[in-house]
Amino acid sequence: MKLATWNINSVRLRFPLVEKFCAEHQPDVLCLQETKCRDAEFPSGDFRRIGYEHLAINGQKGYHGVCIASRLPFEKIEAREFCGMGDSRHISAAIRVDRLSDNPIVIHNFYVPAGGDEPDPEANPKFAHKLAFLKEMTDWMTGDGVGARDSILVGDLNIAPLETDVWNHKALLKIVSHTPVEVAHLDTVQASGPWVDAVRGQVPADQRLYSWWSYRSADWSAADKGRRLDHIWTSANLAPHVSKIEVLRDARGWERPSDHVPVLASFGRVE
Repeated sequence: MKLATWNINSVRLRFPLVEKFCAEHQPDVLCLQETKCRDAEFPSGDFRRIGYEHLAINGQKGYHGVCIASRLPFEKIEAREFCGMGDSRHISAAIRVDRLSDNPIVIHNFYVPAGGDEPDPEANPKFAHKLAFLKEMTDWMTGDGVGARDSILVGDLNIAPLETDVWNHKALLKIVSHTPVEVAHLDTVQASGPWVDAVRGQVPADQRLYSWWSYRSADWSAADKGRRLDHIWTSANLAPHVSKIEVLRDARGWERPSDHVPVLASFGRVE
């Protein structure tokens, strides 16, 4: 199985990029964040036309929104609301992949709040919301055993946890997405599974790796001021099955791109 996660930053605007990506890389499962449209407005017909018959959608008008598009049928779909905000930031689907596991694999797709600009929960309600969201993720996963087995968690988690996940560790310590308090919260979420960082399982932790580059940079590639905000985690029993990780840096240079690029994981059964 090949699985991809991508913050597409408007699925209707950028569907041609989705089509290009799927034609070139052929993911079996594609998890999108920031789809930015209501369920009825989602381009379902376009996805089915390119081979993704099975769609799990949780959208809202103009903001947020997540989707799992699959060539494999779903056995169960669930969407969970966090923090009582009414935001569409989570969708999960159970998929049976006989060549990978004897049980259905539950895929969780998240779009964690960005948190605004000021890393102070007292002064910035958006940052307070982000921390509360992460805490609720931890409480839910701990209580319900989410991630204990046959699970994959992907998405734009809006935190770059390692020093090598940002272009300048010291410069970003007080910048939202890399502050110590956010990293600590994300570490707690990861431990609640416990989840395994599949990307860093394949790409050494001392190697710089980014999945997001700001639109504000006139020449994003030359400046290379990136952050690794997009993640793929697995339950411990699936971690040995991850055979390859790809971060498609080139996609940031496509016409009218998202500021995020796709991250792909390939899985194969270990006999």
